[in-house]
Amino acid sequence: MIHGVINVYKEKGFTSHDVVAKLRGITRQKKIGHTGTLDPDAEGVLPVCMGKATRLCDMLTDKDKTYEAVLLLGTETDTQDTSGVILAGKDTSHLTEETVRRAVLSFTGEYEQTPPMYSAVKVNGRKLYELAREGKVVERSARKVRIHEIRILAVDLPRVRMEIHCSKGTYIRTLCHDIGQSLGCGGCMEQLFRTRAGRFEIAESLRLSEIEKKRDDGTLMEAVVPVDEMFPDYRKIVADEKQEPLAYNGNTFPHRVSQETGGGLADGEKVRVYDREGNFIAVYEYRSAEDNFRVKKMFFDRNSK
Repeated sequence: MIHGVINVYKEKGFTSHDVVAKLRGITRQKKIGHTGTLDPDAEGVLPVCMGKATRLCDMLTDKDKTYEAVLLLGTETDTQDTSGVILAGKDTSHLTEETVRRAVLSFTGEYEQTPPMYSAVKVNGRKLYELAREGKVVERSARKVRIHEIRILAVDLPRVRMEIHCSKGTYIRTLCHDIGQSLGCGGCMEQLFRTRAGRFEIAESLRLSEIEKKRDDGTLMEAVVPVDEMFPDYRKIVADEKQEPLAYNGNTFPHRVSQETGGGLADGEKVRVYDREGNFIAVYEYRSAEDNFRVKKMFFDRNSK
């Protein structure tokens, strides 16, 4: 079984679930999960976790992301993108480039964003898109998101091409809608392209056809990022003879100063724990008050070696 993360280029027309299903066929293994949904009309970076790396899914979903998007002003739809039903169309001839630029950039920073009805957010145990397909609109609580940076790449009214670096949970469709509302003419998303998700960049992503070719060539593992390499900033701790069985069982184990590299450990510092043969086991956290390590996320047991 493959254990690690593959940087997949999700092509237009595929759902994120389609990508997972196709990868199951290519790799002939079932344990696969994606790290954040991309709409069928969107394309770009989609990290996919395989084997024991599926335990990383929630951690990778939390990472910042970067997108290129095209905002279409003057059009409002029920899905907040051009795939939906048009609800309103307004004139944009009065808009100036300066006014639009100012409105777009005003969304930089933290703001309250209400999730769209066509989204996977759950309300009372049901996904919003399920309710939307039934013609229902329910009240949604706004959530704080952060737009770290917006770069305006081109303005050709009524369209604006922009690059957005944002926090987890940000809906670019809703950002486009909200910008349109602030200008009084409405707006929706016309195109979406994810260029980065956490450490994964578009330049290193592979289409499904390329992954399949690597499988046939016997070079598939070249495309897999091992689980422990997802924590490059965590120090490496090699368990000794007494610590090793405790670590493999996810138990707390005592600190050994001789194992440290780069100085003393800070309280709450996370480390990568390996066995004496160099096999990665888990991420642990150092607790200074008890002078020991406590497990944060288990990845491998002895049967996984």
